[in-house]
Amino acid sequence: MDLQDQLKNLFPDHTPEPTENSEDSKTNIWLQDDPILCKYEKRKGKPITILEGYTGATEDFKALAKELKTKLSVGGSFKDDKIIIQGDYRDKIMAMLKAKGFNVKRVGG
Repeated sequence: MDLQDQLKNLFPDHTPEPTENSEDSKTNIWLQDDPILCKYEKRKGKPITILEGYTGATEDFKALAKELKTKLSVGGSFKDDKIIIQGDYRDKIMAMLKAKGFNVKRVGG
């Protein structure tokens, strides 16, 4: 007997509400033809990953930056139409963006 069956026994009159997937409720991000450039740099001796070249709306790019930072559990910022992620996460970021449908190009190293 799983948890759902136990809950049905405890609350027979309750009908569960349909749950919405959080990714489906978000607005779709505009995909572009030109690739997003994924760079690696060192600033003050610390590695950073820079994403640039997005031509869509700034709000979409900010939302993408927040999602990447959350999934990678790292810090970062959005400045001058660039996403700056702390650390060298080029491979993981490129895999995430390709899964979303973006065309990504690795630059440098």
